[in-house]
Amino acid sequence: MDERGIVLIGDVVDSRLDLAAASDWSRRLSAELTALAPDDQLAPFDFTQGDEVQGLVRWSADPFRFVLQGLLHDTAPRMRWVIVAGSIERGQGSATRRTGQAYVAARTLVGEAKQRHDALLAVSGGAAADVLLDDLAPVLAASLTAMTPRQRTIARLMLLEGCRQADVAARLGISRATVSVAYGRGRVRDASRLLAAVRRIFETGLAQAGGAA
Repeated sequence: MDERGIVLIGDVVDSRLDLAAASDWSRRLSAELTALAPDDQLAPFDFTQGDEVQGLVRWSADPFRFVLQGLLHDTAPRMRWVIVAGSIERGQGSATRRTGQAYVAARTLVGEAKQRHDALLAVSGGAAADVLLDDLAPVLAASLTAMTPRQRTIARLMLLEGCRQADVAARLGISRATVSVAYGRGRVRDASRLLAAVRRIFETGLAQAGGAA
């Protein structure tokens, strides 16, 4: 019997240029994502040898939380991500050992993201919402990947952990003014607003697709 879930796939760009480094990164990120919010996961994150991280989260989970952990990591290689909500086959083991309609759709979407040179594509299953996501999700990823390593660190603390600028300064041991400059130059506020919009649209699409199972 099938169930609903959200499949995430993160693919390291140009991994063939250094397969060992891509594998090491994929292994590290899989462990970090599994530890991030285990109660939201239908299966632990895992990696395929070489260049891919796969996850499977609950219909009620926020998949963008996991994607941001990868995109905003200060040492992350370039990656392309896809998020697909749909039916999956019930099973056991890590995300790489599961299957179902959403997995098939996610694999197809990875190829599309590669052809389009987009770092993030998302499909909720709601037709109207997915038209908007097709335009906005790549823009969100582009805004995040354009940040410098320091700007990504600051954005991660603020967008994922809810820190204020003063909190970030204390955590990083830098001045509040330095955080403010990086925040402005990295356009973190704009990224935050775009992230909120993409999340709302995705949630609307899930409702359009039939609501939580």
